[in-house]
Amino acid sequence: MDLLDRIGRSTDIALGIHAVPNLRDVGGYKTQDVATVELGLTYRSDAFYPMSAEDIKKLERLGLKNDYDLRTTSEVKAKPDQMPPGVQYYLLNVLADAKSTAPAELERLMHEPKLANVALGGGKIEELFKASYREFISAPSAKQSYRTLVLSLADHQKLPAVFHCTTGKDRTGWAAATLLTLLGVPKETVMEDFMRINEYIIPHYQQVIDGFVAAGGDRAIPIAIFGVKPEYIEASFDEIRNRYGTIEKYFSEGLGIDAAGQKALRDIFLRK
Repeated sequence: MDLLDRIGRSTDIALGIHAVPNLRDVGGYKTQDVATVELGLTYRSDAFYPMSAEDIKKLERLGLKNDYDLRTTSEVKAKPDQMPPGVQYYLLNVLADAKSTAPAELERLMHEPKLANVALGGGKIEELFKASYREFISAPSAKQSYRTLVLSLADHQKLPAVFHCTTGKDRTGWAAATLLTLLGVPKETVMEDFMRINEYIIPHYQQVIDGFVAAGGDRAIPIAIFGVKPEYIEASFDEIRNRYGTIEKYFSEGLGIDAAGQKALRDIFLRK
């Protein structure tokens, strides 16, 4: 039985655009009450840079109306999104006032393997990521950014849309996980979707990883940086349990999206 059978999904996972290997439809999953998350409404991705003319042509077929960028301003300045004409751009800086900016800054250490071994080895990098994933719940900028994103996704006039960060795994991974969880997709399926990131992103950075190791770096470090581990997203869910108890209360009390707003999301995204 392959992944699509196990998670009850009837579509391919990634969309096959070379520049954005982690561009995927959020829909297609079955919920616990046997509804299906609608396809073609929302996509999650890595950064749209650099995009070839052929990449842009393929992207146009999605009919995107809005692009929600979850990166920092420095990330955007270095690699601004390249989108088809007519797509409205929004910057939602999740980490603007977070204490830990690990997802946005760690790639630079790939150029300093020996320093990285000391600073990030022995499990330190995993602890940094877990701290960052907790701040996806607690940081004011994260709350505001995810609130804006979710309210936009609850407006059918603003769809289809895409949300993304640099590699589409951390800030984006949490956005996808929280949306699917609220919609009623089983926890094990949400985790499968999250862990699928490794199959698209790690091969994309294989040359960087190999170069880091060849220069004396510990392979576990770039794997932890460019990939994901279950304990990352479990830290986010644990933070929700500690602060709010349930995903619904996280939406209502943390993001300020009440029961009516949550119902609007379900009405748009779910079909029996």
